[in-house]
Amino acid sequence: MGVSYKKLWKLLIDKEMTRTDLRIAVGASSSTFAKLSKDEFISFDLMTRICKVLNCNVGDIMDVVHEKRI
Repeated sequence: MGVSYKKLWKLLIDKEMTRTDLRIAVGASSSTFAKLSKDEFISFDLMTRICKVLNCNVGDIMDVVHEKRI
């Protein structure tokens, strides 16, 4: 199981906000935002801070991706 943050990047475009703008607004490090770019897990605390800044819910910024079984 993994995660996808495609919704987050689309939401930033809609809000005319850059990744750097968001990173600064939530007080996150560059390395943490690198995890987002690689669809890696981040802390729930950071997800809630992102949601607060963007005025949205967790489901608005990420999806859980299930691996297909053969």
